[in-house]
Amino acid sequence: MAAELPMRGQGASRNRTASFPGAERSASLRSLDLSMDTLTSLPTPSPNAPGSPFLPPESPLPMLPCRLDRATEANRSPVHSGAALTVRRLFIFVGTGVLTLAGGYGMYDVVNVGGVTFLEAVLLGLFLVLLAWIAFSFMTALAGFFVLLMRSRSCLPIDKTGSLPGVLSRTAILLPTYNEDPHQLMARLRAMYESVQVTGRGDQFDWFLLSDTSDPDIWICEEMTFIRLRRACAAARLYYRHRSDNTARKSGNIADWVMKFGSAYDHMIVLDADSLMEGETIVRLVHTMESHPDAALIQTQPVIVNACTIFGRLQQFAGRVYGPIIAAGNAWWHGGDSNYWGHNAIIRVRAFAAEAGLPELTGRRPFGGHILSHDFVEAALMRRAGWAIYLAPALGGSFEEVPPSILDFAVRDRRWCQGNLQHLAVLPARGLHWVSRLHLLTGIASYVTAPLWLLFLVLGLLISLQAHFIRPEYFPKGFSLFPTWPQQDPVLAAQVFAATMGLLILPKLLAYLVLIGSRSERTGFGGSPRVMAGVVCETLIAALIAPCMMIFQTKAVFEILAGRDAGWQVQRRSGGQLARGEIYRKLAGPTLCGLALSVSACAVSLPLLLWMSPVVLGLLLSIPLGLMTSARLKTPGLFATPETNNPSAVVLRANELAASGPIVMAGALHQLSQDPELLGQHLGSLPVAGPRKFGSVDVPLATATIKLEECESLEDAAAWLDKPELRAVLGHPTLLQQVLHTPRAGKSRAG
Repeated sequence: MAAELPMRGQGASRNRTASFPGAERSASLRSLDLSMDTLTSLPTPSPNAPGSPFLPPESPLPMLPCRLDRATEANRSPVHSGAALTVRRLFIFVGTGVLTLAGGYGMYDVVNVGGVTFLEAVLLGLFLVLLAWIAFSFMTALAGFFVLLMRSRSCLPIDKTGSLPGVLSRTAILLPTYNEDPHQLMARLRAMYESVQVTGRGDQFDWFLLSDTSDPDIWICEEMTFIRLRRACAAARLYYRHRSDNTARKSGNIADWVMKFGSAYDHMIVLDADSLMEGETIVRLVHTMESHPDAALIQTQPVIVNACTIFGRLQQFAGRVYGPIIAAGNAWWHGGDSNYWGHNAIIRVRAFAAEAGLPELTGRRPFGGHILSHDFVEAALMRRAGWAIYLAPALGGSFEEVPPSILDFAVRDRRWCQGNLQHLAVLPARGLHWVSRLHLLTGIASYVTAPLWLLFLVLGLLISLQAHFIRPEYFPKGFSLFPTWPQQDPVLAAQVFAATMGLLILPKLLAYLVLIGSRSERTGFGGSPRVMAGVVCETLIAALIAPCMMIFQTKAVFEILAGRDAGWQVQRRSGGQLARGEIYRKLAGPTLCGLALSVSACAVSLPLLLWMSPVVLGLLLSIPLGLMTSARLKTPGLFATPETNNPSAVVLRANELAASGPIVMAGALHQLSQDPELLGQHLGSLPVAGPRKFGSVDVPLATATIKLEECESLEDAAAWLDKPELRAVLGHPTLLQQVLHTPRAGKSRAG
């Protein structure tokens, strides 16, 4: 008998049985009718019942990959792009240039000791690049300080105090997920759903949980918890879609939804698995999109919540204190040419479908392939077509979570690093607005500056070693009555260093001044003295952590240049715990770097070691810092924010639901065998196989089929199938029904 192997992407025909040589069908499989009669005989839920199908009828909307080598003809012009915005941008860039030139002139005087050597010239060039990066951030923060101080009107006014407006358009809220905790996920989804319902505008919104989950047990648990969620909410506007092919990751997930359901909706609000948004915020975003037909995207400023470790609290405090002036400054000079951060934003569906289809980059990974950091590129492409991209930093009611430890942050940062370096291939794209190119360049620079800082430190150390161990030439060639003595100006060097540190620290003080100027903010943080103490502690701890992150980012850049792909790893949320062994192993590298730098500096002089002590100390303390900052805090202490002292109702509700206790699941196969409703919904959600075609073999499905021929019980199948094979079985209706009709172990032995 000829072997019939299932084909990848096609599946076996639903009216045939796959067979293999040398394998006899078990009694249970022989007696099973393998036609689709079993599937079609399952009860069909009422369309409006909580147990209705997982997805609504499809409403396709074409979305083709764009061309980077061909400019899109803009058919619209964003508002607020006149003389006022030009003056604002001149303020930012002229100020950045003046600060950079002033600092560069001072640094030139420092290194110009008897002439500038090659190493000193390289050092000076690196200093100019790095100082320009610092000065640019400083000017943005300075602009944000004046905007908040004078309570200037935003270029995109959103009334937060008036009565809640009505909305007429249809909006889909999309929550993509990949191997996340289903119980926590559904808790956040339900909290947001209830918050929107309270506004009385819930009929205008549909909710989609878009799963790219690859773990078969989590997949079935998602379906089970989703069914219970929809029953608890008594709503048919909650939908669930599992995608078996994870092409292009999150961007592919969103694009797939647009192409299948996009034409039924005017807008979509894209979330992350850890996102939360208040119902009032969602409604006001939709109303603003309706009022500004030129806008393709409005990005909110998410506030960090639910941090429970010291590292998480540091990020939560820093983001809440310093974030507003940076965001206000960016919105002030970006105007309608702002950026997209990939979540907690509302997007006009037709603009996205027409302009933001991402091409697959040529070449090998990590630079080639699907674009990882899709958000910047999608915003740039929509702006290229003339749509406006806005940032709404003062809206509020938008929340997110952060990695709980240095190592978890580094893992996420590694993925972001690869995605931003991919933008090197997007920068030359034709027709991009110059501000969009600047956004892409800023993302690249945020990671490239790490190896530049390390190189700057190493060059400074080499110059000091050279001066210490190489005898200076007191009488250069040519006639000279007096020797040339090498001269150092430690006072000038200290002044340059202090000025550079001032550009880093002054924005923190400006943010503090803005904060204490608002009575509600002051009270929310627990008083001005408490905030100042928190700023001082956060600054010191962040300064110690920064060298470690510099090493991690430098390593990431070189790994990417060497061709190493980051992959798609599951992110550990705030509830995760780090093992001590993992901290010791992964932070040993930065510790060794600190040891090497300290020995080299000590070989020159003790003053040089003291000069480099901020960097060296942070590296040497990497492991203790990793252990300390990953520890849980029972109370926020100095790092309390208004969101911890007086949490939003949607945050409280999500935490309440999450604390109610997760659902206990027996395993994918056993759960499906015990729950007829779950099985019916699962089978009904699987795509219908098309005509069988020859092609590459779906190896997990083929090996699973062979293994199942030898299984005598459901327990055998659950124990023998690995995760890829189990996932293949769960996605194949005929094979899944074969497994579930296999007798359980106890019944088999009894027979």
